[in-house]
Parts: sequence; C-alpha cells; structure tokens
Amino acid sequence: MKKFLLGVLAGFLIAGVTAVVLVFATLKFARRTPAPPETAWLTLKLGGELPELQPPMLPLPALEFRAPLTMGEVWSALRRAAREPRVKGVLIKPSGLAVGWAKLEEIRTGLELVRKAGKPVHAWLAGAGTREYYLASAADRISMSPEDVLDLRGLRVEATYLKGTLDKLGIQVEVEHAGKYKDAGDMFTRTSMSPETREALDALLDDTYERLCQAVAASRKTTPEKVREWIDNGPYIAPKAVQAGLVDELAYERDADRKFEDSAGGRDKQKPKSLAVRDYLRIQPETRGRKVRQVALLVAQGSILRSAPADLFSEDQVITPKGIEQQVKLIENDPAIRGVIVRIDSPGGDAVASDEILEQLKRLSKKKPLVVSMSDVAASGGYYMAMTGDPVVAYPGTITGSIGVIYGKVNLRGLYAKLGMNREILKRGRFADLDSTFQPLTPEGRARLRETIDFIYDGFLQRVAEGRRKKKEEIEPVAQGRVWSGKRAREHGLVDRTGGLDEAVALIRQKAGIPDNEMVRLSVYPAPKTWFDVWFRSAPAENAGMDGEAALLRRALPAGLAPWLEGGLLRVLPFEVRIY
Repeated sequence: MKKFLLGVLAGFLIAGVTAVVLVFATLKFARRTPAPPETAWLTLKLGGELPELQPPMLPLPALEFRAPLTMGEVWSALRRAAREPRVKGVLIKPSGLAVGWAKLEEIRTGLELVRKAGKPVHAWLAGAGTREYYLASAADRISMSPEDVLDLRGLRVEATYLKGTLDKLGIQVEVEHAGKYKDAGDMFTRTSMSPETREALDALLDDTYERLCQAVAASRKTTPEKVREWIDNGPYIAPKAVQAGLVDELAYERDADRKFEDSAGGRDKQKPKSLAVRDYLRIQPETRGRKVRQVALLVAQGSILRSAPADLFSEDQVITPKGIEQQVKLIENDPAIRGVIVRIDSPGGDAVASDEILEQLKRLSKKKPLVVSMSDVAASGGYYMAMTGDPVVAYPGTITGSIGVIYGKVNLRGLYAKLGMNREILKRGRFADLDSTFQPLTPEGRARLRETIDFIYDGFLQRVAEGRRKKKEEIEPVAQGRVWSGKRAREHGLVDRTGGLDEAVALIRQKAGIPDNEMVRLSVYPAPKTWFDVWFRSAPAENAGMDGEAALLRRALPAGLAPWLEGGLLRVLPFEVRIY
C-alpha cells in the first residue's frame, strides 16, 4: 500500500512538473504580433491534407508551424497577398497533396487573384503529380529540380469490393437502400461495379478531367487537346518536362528562391523578405481605415454521427448535433457577428443526426443571415444539412448530391460456425431480433425495414424540395442516390452558384447589408483547440450508449466507417469517392 501511494504521488508530481514546464514554455514563447516588413513575398508550401479545421496541438509557437495549414488560412493569405502592397508576389511549392479537386480550385483562384493584381506567382515542383502540376500551372513560371520526375499521368477512381472475401469468412452483409445509385453498401454485397455506379463515376471523372485540361491549357497558353497529349505521354523526367513545354526551367530550390526574389522586387536594400503563411497571418492586416465586420465561418467537417468519439482529439473531425448546437449558441449570442457561412466538408452519416443538425441551422438562419459553402464533399447527409433554404455555393469540382438512404446489417452466423461458436437468442416482441448479427432478415422484417427506409427517403426528398424551393417531383429524377459534380449540381438546380469562399462572402455581404467599403473578417467556429483544452475536459458521456465492441472499433477503424458502427439508417456516400 505504501508503494502504491508513493507511485500515485510520483505520478502527480511528474504531471505537475510537466504542466509547469509547458506553462512557462508557453509564456516564454508566447506569440507576439511581429513587426511587418516593408516588403515581402509569400512562400506557400502545401502538402498532405488541407483540413477545414486545425487539429488540437500544444500551445507552443515552435510546434504550431508543424500543424497542417487549413483551407481558411490559405484562402486568407492569398487574398491578403493580392491586395496588400507590401507583398510583392507568391512562390508556391506543392508536394504530396492529398486534397480534393474543389480545394485545388480554391487555391488556383487565389493564385490567379495575385496575378491579376500585377504580382508575380512562381511555382517550384518536387515529386509532383497531377494535383501539384494543376496548381503550379496557375503560376507565371514553373521550375522543378533537375533530377526529378513530373508524374503527370491523369486521373483514376478505384473501388474495392469485399463480397468474395466475406463469403470465404462466412460473413453476410444485407443492405437495403432507396435510390438506384445509392451504392454505399455495394462493397459488401457485390464483386464488381454496378452499371449505375460506373455511370455516375464516369461522369465525375469526365467533368474533373475536362476542367483539368481546360485550366492547364488556359494557364500554359495551349489547347486542351495538347494537355491531353501531355497527360497521355507522362510521366516526364525533368529535361523532357522542359522540352515538352510543361515546365519553364530546371532549378534547385535555393536557386528558384533567388530567381523569384529578383522578380519580386530586386536584390537591393529593399530586398523583399520571404514569409511563410502563418508568419504572414500573424501580421496585422492592412485595413487602410476601413471598418471590419465579422462573419462566422461555421465548419462542419467529417462524418455525421449521433455522438462524439471517445477520442477527444478527433471530435472536431466529425459532426454531431450536440457539437453544432454548441457553436450555433455561441454565434447567436455574439452581436458582433453580422452573418454566417456554413462550410460543409462531409460525406454524410447518420440520418437522424443529419435532420437534427438541419433544424439547428434553420434556427440559426432565422437569427443571422446565412450562406452555405460546400468544400470537397457535401453529399448525402452533408447535402441534407445544407437545405436551410439559404443560398448554396459549390465548387465545380465539389462532390455533392447522393440524395438517398441506406441500411446495412451484418450476419455473422457463418463465421461463428467456422469458429465453432454458437449464439442463442431469446426474445419478446416480433421484431426484437431485427438487427441481430446472428441471423438474416426475415421477409416480414425486410418489409418493415423497407417501409422505414422509404419513409426516410421521402422525407429527404421533401427537405430538399423545401430547401431548393421546388416540387418534390422535380427533385426525384436527380436524386436516386446519385453523386454529382458541383458543376452538374448547378445545372440540375441542386445548388445556386458555382464558386468558393469569395462567392460565399459576396452573397453574405448582400444578405447582411455589408457595403463594399467595409472589410469582412471570417471568424472560425469551432475555435482551434490546444492539447490543454482537451486534457482538462472529461470524455463525452454520449458514447455511453455504444457497446464496448463498437466503441473499440470506432477508435480503431477509419472515420468513414463510424456511421455504420452506430447502426440505424444512413445518408452516406460510398466510403471513398476519390479521384486520384
């Protein structure tokens, strides 16, 4: 007992010392607003994911710069760089990007704004593929490392089908869905792609490929046909990339920096200083005496769940009714906020949670002017929650639609038999075992389930019809669970405009009555968290209703599977619709 108490005291002592060290380190390295340089150029290093929200991090500036840039930070930095005289240009260095085509379109738009302001934009490539080259092509000049390869090979979509594997394991997955394109369960029930899925994905690929070729052609002053030829002949070793006209010159990174420094203002006494994005954003923006109005950027990112995960570090990477409700209250009660842009990046999830979130956003819309901005994905439940009746903006490359409902149930009887296991079921109530994992659906149970699915689907159509101010009969032909690009969604009346945050800000200006001579500053909700914020909070009690096996699985499996583990009816995309 004595050793146990000593161990506990030692643990508390170590934790206390660690906390004190962190507090003093935070105070010592507390962020100060740096003095703005007379002239500067922005270095935009982009890699990996560009989330809408920043994950929790230690409150130390030295570690802050290791966190991934958010889309909001990139958007703000490029807009400021375009309008502020002290910024002389932008040097972009994309590498290893893992983002969707909608976000790439947003970044390209920002680079084009800088160029329209008469400032140079250069790109330096290292280990670049199609995504990186798509961004780089928006620059005045492209260089790459002399010993590198430009991996320009086009686009593809991959779909995995597990039925053969599950059959060998004795696992049966039963899926019921509303909408002939609602294929989220196909990976469990089919061995190959259905004609409907192939049709929808081919259309997405065609739209993305067309925009890719047209954008690169316009920037490189050639034709889309020439760009297709470039892609078909890729990849390219560095000398051949220059020879083909894809790249302007070969240069190591240091040489590329020096050449850009020359073009961005010369190498004299007023030599511009290179600034990283977060360094730049810490500098007070130039307002030139203009009033600044706050607009909330309410971010809804990740799968839609009924409850937050037990892992508090991940709770901002999912969308829950309680989480949205907390942010809605903060926004409602802040008189300084003139309007709200709801930023959605979600493949959907739980049907009931989607409906609760929509009602909360409708309530917010009655108190503050509201506009919806769709990011890479706003499909199924992610599309549902956008149906507040307010203007909806999507990028041409946004994946949206998927208006349908799905239910999936696992039958493990065959697996249990292979393992020599058995399970006995005692019940009271005709359908008490409807969702049992040890037996298939009965015809009566399937009919009752079908009634529920059709009811939820009809409600989905009704909500979309109300939000789009159309008749339900007008929505049905473009529903059926089919995914659309933002461009096609606009043509079918599922969104109001194609564009990004600039378009959303312009709309919120109109709705909130903010004149053009006043600046708009976006305040992100929820606010970024530090590890301290997470440590000193208790785990959500919401997970109490989830059994131990499901809770463990939810922590271990990818976030896209989480809605399936909660059970119930889903408004969700296939696990991944990713155009490589």
